[in-house]
Amino acid sequence: MTVDVFRTLHQQRLPDDPLVLPGPWDAVSAREFAAAGFPALATPSAGIAASLGYPDGATPVDEMFAAVARIARAVDVPVSADVEDGYGLAPRELVERLLAAGAVGCNLEDSHAGVLTDPHAHADRLAEVRDAAGDRLFLNARVDTFAYGDQDPEQAIQRAALYVAAGADCVYPIEAPPAALPLLRSAIQGPLNVLATLLGATRITFGPGLLRRTAEALREIADGLIAGGPGVGAESVVVVESGLRQRA
Repeated sequence: MTVDVFRTLHQQRLPDDPLVLPGPWDAVSAREFAAAGFPALATPSAGIAASLGYPDGATPVDEMFAAVARIARAVDVPVSADVEDGYGLAPRELVERLLAAGAVGCNLEDSHAGVLTDPHAHADRLAEVRDAAGDRLFLNARVDTFAYGDQDPEQAIQRAALYVAAGADCVYPIEAPPAALPLLRSAIQGPLNVLATLLGATRITFGPGLLRRTAEALREIADGLIAGGPGVGAESVVVVESGLRQRA
């Protein structure tokens, strides 16, 4: 699927009809989300890290892009990739690796190891990525002031303005409190990505939340199996297997 399809999905969204993008962590989860009818997907770096056995932020760059490629290859809907702060790659190399993996967009965050990046320096980097990508990628600029800064909405708005001017297609003030979202929505130009809430969103993503919910369900099944007998765990396995047979 092309970036044009993905970009169109963000346009003219009504306030009560945001673009909902589940976060697959592997090919199986990606296929399930696509089969459910979601028009596009957005990988979570933390979710992929967990699926590969790494702490958040510690996935080797080659493994991250390989995981994104497996997800993009598994579905016929557009896939955007969370590539954290870009792993220190030069803008042109970052763009080429995203395109080679089959991604139509990316998240780029303005922090490193929990420390905010100078907003002007980050805007310059976004401009370089945009120049290298042209119209081939949808750039989602993550703003980390609520996660690692002073949580001042005005600071987030100032950063967002710099990033939009640099060529970002969408802005993502991650962990912004619900009370700040109306102000952010009115002050930030273009689409607004928020985390797991409808309020003020153009687009909604979930980070690693869906992986964590899946892990909780597996834990319940495992606990039932450990308990022995035809208990909750065994019954859950039968239900899962029956569902898989019906879908095969």
